[in-house]
Amino acid sequence: MKVSKVNPVPKEREWYKISNPGEVSSPALLVYPARIEENIRRMISIAGGPDRLRPHVKTHKMSEVVRLQMKLGISRFKCATIAEAEMVAECGAGDILLAYQPVGPNISRIFALKKKYHEARISCLADCEETVVQLSEAAKVEKTRINLYLDINNGMNRTGIKPGEKAAELARMIAGMPNIRLEGLHVYDGHIHEKDFHLRKELCNKAFQHVRSLTSVIRKFYSKPLNIVAGGTPTFPVHASYHEAETSPGTLLLWDYGYSSSYSDLDFLHAAVLLMRVVSKPSEGLICIDLGHKAVAAEMPHPRVKMLGMKDYDFVSQNEEHMVLRSPEADKLKVGDVLYGIPYHICPTVDRYNFVSAVNDGRVTGEWKVEARTRRITI
Repeated sequence: MKVSKVNPVPKEREWYKISNPGEVSSPALLVYPARIEENIRRMISIAGGPDRLRPHVKTHKMSEVVRLQMKLGISRFKCATIAEAEMVAECGAGDILLAYQPVGPNISRIFALKKKYHEARISCLADCEETVVQLSEAAKVEKTRINLYLDINNGMNRTGIKPGEKAAELARMIAGMPNIRLEGLHVYDGHIHEKDFHLRKELCNKAFQHVRSLTSVIRKFYSKPLNIVAGGTPTFPVHASYHEAETSPGTLLLWDYGYSSSYSDLDFLHAAVLLMRVVSKPSEGLICIDLGHKAVAAEMPHPRVKMLGMKDYDFVSQNEEHMVLRSPEADKLKVGDVLYGIPYHICPTVDRYNFVSAVNDGRVTGEWKVEARTRRITI
């Protein structure tokens, strides 16, 4: 059953607790539609309007969250996988960017996606001549055109081409290739994550000056509109102030404890909570809960979850299906008791669940499928 109505944001202190935990197997990930919608409204307010946004769907991977954004006027989305792009296209979104350079069989898959959802504007990234040539040749065979964003390495050194002379030459090549349209630049600055907003803004401004210079060069030989898709969640408010780029935050839709404890300038609501249970009390002061590596993002050191309603606890160990905590509150807990926690990293935590439980008015009322967690839906 899917939730069709979004109710007002609960204001009670223990907003995360549900009245029907006996109907929810653990471990489980709970999502709160009213809080998600409030985060969307705050995101739109910071951006200055829905047309300034191209939110990333990698955080949630759910069509229900896409539809909540579309209901509030957002029509452009950014994806990390072809499955995510297919999910967004199935929702009826009009403009979809695969923020990844397709290689191997994914080149034919992106054209299959374009063919199936021909009414949507579907784009992808490129950062080298080899990919540009392959995409141009594939587009010729398919008798269609591919829309490309030049992927810019703005200092993160993960993907992209540095914003200099070679980038301008590659942009000129793309602009002159048959069956290709240069859409603009993609600039992800995930390396800028300083907690102090003023320092974060200073670093973002400095890095973006190189992008502005490159844009000026490209516009001398390319007269068509040139879009810039920039930033992630930490630099979102900075790019929103530029008024020349589409912003692409993602994490803020569900919000996690890693970001909320790091960025005090970003005022968003936690909208995803882990429900877990005590499964054993192996020794005095210890409890074992059913929150193993397979239930919460485990790519970073502890703490991996912020326990709610517990004031004093330490992480002892974690395995595939177990997590052991030491706490003076252990004696008050019994096997089977329900506990709640906010993950430190929500994106890979969502990816561990086929379904999440949607909470309305303090009660689980249905399930949302994490549709794009698979690498392939139909294409």
